[in-house]
Amino acid sequence: MQKKVLVTGGTGYIGSHTAVELINSGFKVVIADNLSNSIIEVLEGIEKITGERPEFEKIDLCNPKELEAFFSEHDDIEAVIHFAAFKSVSESVEIPLKYYSNNLNSLMNLLEQMNKHHISNIVFSSSCTVYGQPDKLPVTESTPVKRAVSPYGNTKRICEEIIEDSLQASCKVKSIILRYFNPIGNHPSALIGELPHGRPDNLVPFLTQAAIGKYPEVNIYGDNYNTPDGTCIRDYLDVVDLAKAHVVAIYRLIEGKNENNYEIFNLGTGKGVSVMEMVKAFEKAANIKLKYRITGRRPGDIEQIWADPSLANQKLKWKTKIPLEETLRSAWKWIQYCNKNGIC
Repeated sequence: MQKKVLVTGGTGYIGSHTAVELINSGFKVVIADNLSNSIIEVLEGIEKITGERPEFEKIDLCNPKELEAFFSEHDDIEAVIHFAAFKSVSESVEIPLKYYSNNLNSLMNLLEQMNKHHISNIVFSSSCTVYGQPDKLPVTESTPVKRAVSPYGNTKRICEEIIEDSLQASCKVKSIILRYFNPIGNHPSALIGELPHGRPDNLVPFLTQAAIGKYPEVNIYGDNYNTPDGTCIRDYLDVVDLAKAHVVAIYRLIEGKNENNYEIFNLGTGKGVSVMEMVKAFEKAANIKLKYRITGRRPGDIEQIWADPSLANQKLKWKTKIPLEETLRSAWKWIQYCNKNGIC
């Protein structure tokens, strides 16, 4: 019998890719999403890739009554992967209460229903933003968590604490916290991918949309950081590699291979790439020349960060495999598909 996994925010960027990998690994997937930052047509892409259409419920996790009704109907869920959250760093700086209200309440409502319906396994989508600007690189899981430089990052830190406190109150609950670094790229089929509403907040979607002429130039936020070329450095990993980490984490929880009830893993390549290096790498992968403009630093951005993924390599038996150029080609292929079909 297939084990059922709830994927909250499953029509979103990382959620949809994870749904694909779960289905391909033999899980039954049910998606809960309010479509605030995604489109329902993503389900068609998932079905075309996997041959199976996941169950879908349009619900708002911040609405306790909707969530209660959902869990009463789906009483066979074995595990939850929680993606549903607002995620724009810059917007969170401008509208912090929107982020605290949504990201915290949705998680608390979810945990309450999990406890009520005796669902003991949760994988939480966290972020390297919980480390702030680290004093030492690369970042390990023992790197001190600092006050985040953005409300978005702070919600991730608080959510981790909420989960840890909840686990201490219930020995039946087990959690794996996955701290992502910078997911990029899209499924190689170009049937699902990253499609942010409005002006992109992340680098690669902005590069791709500038490349099809939606924006006249790429903004580079600051070139006076203490890095080799003056631009920020990040650890960029392919979203398909990232999605596969969630499948491994679900197996680890369901099969009881976790070493304790609260585990944390950094997910990254272990290599830092600067913004300017990414611009040049994309130009090469897409065989296109972009215009760019240096602007002032952006509130909420940190100077540089990259992961030490050795713990995930060892314990989860997971590591990134897809090279950067292939990832950027998938991003270019996806935006061309979107442009051709009028969805971007």
